[in-house]
Amino acid sequence: MRLTKSLFVSLLLTYSLANAQSYIYVTDTVDIPMRSVNKIQSNPSNLLRMLPSGTKLQLLSTDSGWTQVKFEQTTGWMISRYLTSALPAKAQLEKLKQTYNANKLLISQQTSKSKALEEEVDLLKESNAKLTIETDRKSTRLNSSHKPISYAVFCLKKKTKIKKTNNQSTTTLSHLYNTRTHYCTPHPVS
Repeated sequence: MRLTKSLFVSLLLTYSLANAQSYIYVTDTVDIPMRSVNKIQSNPSNLLRMLPSGTKLQLLSTDSGWTQVKFEQTTGWMISRYLTSALPAKAQLEKLKQTYNANKLLISQQTSKSKALEEEVDLLKESNAKLTIETDRKSTRLNSSHKPISYAVFCLKKKTKIKKTNNQSTTTLSHLYNTRTHYCTPHPVS
């Protein structure tokens, strides 16, 4: 029973590996021939095509140092030692160059944007400084004229109170008015 289970698991793993699509690459050496059969024949008719380094191939099977592969619509055999499961250095280098150039372009664009934003910040700081100075001047003018305005409001309130009192008693009004007028006389602004 144990042997049967082991065989069944092995068969199941082999079947799943055979059905799973695996990919391999042509190594970094030279262009490698793809042949119609897993033999090198003097007859060139079994040569299907030449594949350059880094070509991605679908792995179909292996047999005696040969690997059956599929590329685009062509299925054929290649010598296994010329194939690798890792992306060859030449292809990796090309990908890195593309990434580097793309990043270099992005950095250049970001640098331009950064400079434009720095210039805008400088202009805004300058504008803000001018507005602050202008606000300070207006504030100073307002504060210097604020005392007489406050005093005038104070005097108007007192006169209103006096008029209300006048309606009650004329005598009291003149007495209050005479005693309070010295509070409401304009004082020189310092």
